[in-house]
Amino acid sequence: MTTTIVHDTTEAVKLCPAHGLYLKPIAKMIVSVALPQLKQPGKSISNWEVMERVKSMVQPDQFSALRISKSTMEFIRFEGEVENRAMVKAFLAKLDGKSIKLSGFTDILKVRAAENKTDFPTRHDWDSFFRDAKDMNETVPGERPDTIHLEGLPCKWFAQKDTSPERPSESVLTAVFEGFGKIRNVDIPMLDPYREEMMDKNFHTFTFGGHLNFEAYVQYQEYVGFVKAMDTLRGMKLMYKAEDGKAVACNIKVTFDTTKHLSDSALKRRQLERQKLQELERQREEQKRREKEEEERRKEEERKQREQEEEERERRREEKLRKREQKNREREEKKNQRKVKKQQAEEQKKLHLKIAMEERKLLLAQRNLESIRLIAELLGRAKALRQQQQEREQAELARQQKAELARLQHLEEKRRLQEAELRRVEEEKARALELQRRERELRDRLLGNLLKKSTAPESQEAELGLMGHAVLGMPYSPPDCQTNVAQAQVNGLSHIAGENQYPSVAGLRGHSGGHCSSQWGQLDSGPESRTGGRQHSHERTQDRERGVRSRELSRGRWESSRERSSRGKHSRERSRQRSRGRGERSREHSRERSRGRGERSRERSRERAGRSRERSRGRGKRSREHSRSRWERSRERSRERGGRSRERSRERGGRSRERSRERGGRSRERSRERGGRSRERSRERSRGRGERSRERSRGRREYNRRGRGRNWSRSSSYDGNRRKESSRERSRRHHSPGRDRGRRDSFRDYS
Repeated sequence: MTTTIVHDTTEAVKLCPAHGLYLKPIAKMIVSVALPQLKQPGKSISNWEVMERVKSMVQPDQFSALRISKSTMEFIRFEGEVENRAMVKAFLAKLDGKSIKLSGFTDILKVRAAENKTDFPTRHDWDSFFRDAKDMNETVPGERPDTIHLEGLPCKWFAQKDTSPERPSESVLTAVFEGFGKIRNVDIPMLDPYREEMMDKNFHTFTFGGHLNFEAYVQYQEYVGFVKAMDTLRGMKLMYKAEDGKAVACNIKVTFDTTKHLSDSALKRRQLERQKLQELERQREEQKRREKEEEERRKEEERKQREQEEEERERRREEKLRKREQKNREREEKKNQRKVKKQQAEEQKKLHLKIAMEERKLLLAQRNLESIRLIAELLGRAKALRQQQQEREQAELARQQKAELARLQHLEEKRRLQEAELRRVEEEKARALELQRRERELRDRLLGNLLKKSTAPESQEAELGLMGHAVLGMPYSPPDCQTNVAQAQVNGLSHIAGENQYPSVAGLRGHSGGHCSSQWGQLDSGPESRTGGRQHSHERTQDRERGVRSRELSRGRWESSRERSSRGKHSRERSRQRSRGRGERSREHSRERSRGRGERSRERSRERAGRSRERSRGRGKRSREHSRSRWERSRERSRERGGRSRERSRERGGRSRERSRERGGRSRERSRERGGRSRERSRERSRGRGERSRERSRGRREYNRRGRGRNWSRSSSYDGNRRKESSRERSRRHHSPGRDRGRRDSFRDYS
């Protein structure tokens, strides 16, 4: 049985305080939650969520234990336990008849709660059982209601202090349950080592957790003790209280014995079976002892036989070695004789090989010296070429700077000329505007005089006409002529003001003279003309009103045209300033970009050159190491082949030894030649790679310089073209023929 921690021990009943054992009432309840019908497929209700909702319903109180006893599609049944029986009613009031709302479900879950009834035998149960059982005799101990069967007792609580906590003690068990009455007998099947072999006789050694819990049988001498124990243990669980005050409890199962476990017949039967088992155990031990002795004897015989065989093999080995040594001595003698004969030939061969090696070393040294001289010569040429290239670049850069300076000076001179031309044009325009203002004042004065003349009497008109024409240098004209002149002047003024221009004084004089001459002719024709002049006086009045309106309209148009011309002047000045600022900024930006590109390209070329040099050095080093390692491996292989060939030559005889030595010498020579060739090739490859990398870096630097110079010159020429085009456009706008012609015409009119 599992143990739980007990916080409240007020309801505990003493069982055996000496061993710290008490009885605590069981406070359990059953909580059933009705589940709704699931309409959506794949949707489910979490038992854990429902359990958490049930726990939250009893807050601030808590269950000491809550577990699911049964779960179906219709309901979930929980079994809960609380600390005290007094809290059961409070929990039932909080849970019974309440509802739960789960997230994701529209239906409400109904909760029902009730107190749990313990499954414990009553007096009627054991009386009826022993009364109805035919194989029971109530006069015999063990066959009447006097034995209690206990299950789930913790071993540690019933163990003695000086023994193992996993072995319960019958004396402790007797002392605990002796308080209900005098005990006849107790039995703990776990303590019987032979009980496991009696499992076919319906005996259960222990349950629920191996050696943590055990079962026991307690038999009382009197019926009163049995009844008192059963009544006391009904609805109780076992509680252990330690010396430090901490308490734990566990549920135990208590029933009356129905198997006659502690009857005399059962005790005798178990005793006989125990004796049989002990006898069988002794026989098995004797059999094991005999088998062990037989095994040791057999092993001793095998050991002696192996020793004899080993001695025989040693004897044969010694004989074989003796014969082999004899053969070896004979072979060594023959070999010494041959060695004396061939020693001189080998010395001669070694001398020739040494001479050849020295010649080879001399040849390699000469080649190394030639390669060093060649590299020095190539480096000197490259350095000279580099110096020449730098000088050319410096000269080209100086030339470009001079050309740029000359171009800038030319542009500055052109800008000054354009500004002088603009100032001249502005002055001419100001003079023209002043002339227009004077002419407008004169016209206004003249028109005022003409209007005054038309309203005076005819006599005064004639006199004023003579005076006005005398002032203007024109002949006298009658009133009709003057009215027509005013009308012509007003109409002419309105027409020309619509085009922002004014007629000249000479044109006005010519126009007036012609009309007046025609009117003179009509005046000389007779009184009819004078009568017709009076009839048209009303028309002249209307013409005068129209003239006044046209003058006002022309004056407003002239003012607006003047304002527009002033605004155009200011806008042109601002555009010129903006264009100058943009030109300066664009030139400065282009210079900065060209400098930045040059610096970046030079940095990249330096980095590429450094990386290429590092790669070439790394390749050369790797190639040298690789060639050295290959040479070492080839030398090792040649040595191994020579050693193997010497071994074979010793076994096969004199001729084979001679051939193997020759092959070994040839192989060593070939390996040396291969090593020398490989080293030479690796050096040549490293030199070639270094030269190629340097040539590539040189070519990249040359390409970068050429491309940078081309780009700079292209950008500078492009900026220069743009500046030239903008200056041409400005000069074309300021010096266009149409505008000059119109300006000259206006000057002519003003004059």
